[in-house]
Amino acid sequence: MNILKETFPYVHEPLNKPVQAIGGQYVFIKETLSLYQDRKILYLIGCALFDNTCCGTGGVGYAMVPGYIIHWKCSINSEGKPVSLLFPVSDADEQDNIQKIIIQKEKVFQVQFGFSAKKNAETYHDILVSPK
Repeated sequence: MNILKETFPYVHEPLNKPVQAIGGQYVFIKETLSLYQDRKILYLIGCALFDNTCCGTGGVGYAMVPGYIIHWKCSINSEGKPVSLLFPVSDADEQDNIQKIIIQKEKVFQVQFGFSAKKNAETYHDILVSPK
């Protein structure tokens, strides 16, 4: 495993800012650092509302785990948002354990690993050139 090769920049988006989606909207309401086996992980708590779908309405509380923290808020991007350097949680056993911890602590129904919202990435050049 090459940690440097797998690290990625993570842009911290503002909390409590609803994002409109095709079937409704979602919002991240909390950003949390948690210790897992002597490493800090970053996870976000969100809520989704499905109120514009053809098959009914509903909602769900969920968590998204971008990864382990390598460098916390180590730079600022061109939009003035903080950027951290993270490492993905790719081990299935670690994901299962972290998922159980988050579900118990946060009372959410779903835990996703990685991020697939908008491509939340800046270049390494931006991280190195624009230190906090």
